[in-house]
Amino acid sequence: MSRSGIKRILVPLDGSKNSIRGLDNAIYLARQCQATITGIYILPRVPVRAYRAIQYPEKELLKDADRNMEYAKKHCAQNGIVFEKKISFGDPGYTIVKYAKDRKFDIIVIGARGRGSIKEVFFGSVSNYVVHKAGMPVLIVK
Repeated sequence: MSRSGIKRILVPLDGSKNSIRGLDNAIYLARQCQATITGIYILPRVPVRAYRAIQYPEKELLKDADRNMEYAKKHCAQNGIVFEKKISFGDPGYTIVKYAKDRKFDIIVIGARGRGSIKEVFFGSVSNYVVHKAGMPVLIVK
């Protein structure tokens, strides 16, 4: 075990520049600690109507999520880091925290979204939720 105790890193991804910066920082951390990275991509929950097959909007969202996760996997592989992917539906903040706790990750590395000049001083709502509810170390990358 490494001195830092970090072996498993969770990185929420959404395809934004900030989430990629979070991934880059997670890769750096993983290289220092010989840790693995799991990327999680949360899609918005779609109302379920009886038992129906996945339709057009969901298929496109899943394709986009898969493309982003494949990019992250290649990026990690180029840096010698083992990457696992998880694509899920639900509320992003809640789902990230629940997954991190259930799978006993050591740290969450998340990109914050700053929009507009006034909001730049504040974290995004998802990263803010994760910081307050995770109960484990969270690195916010801005």
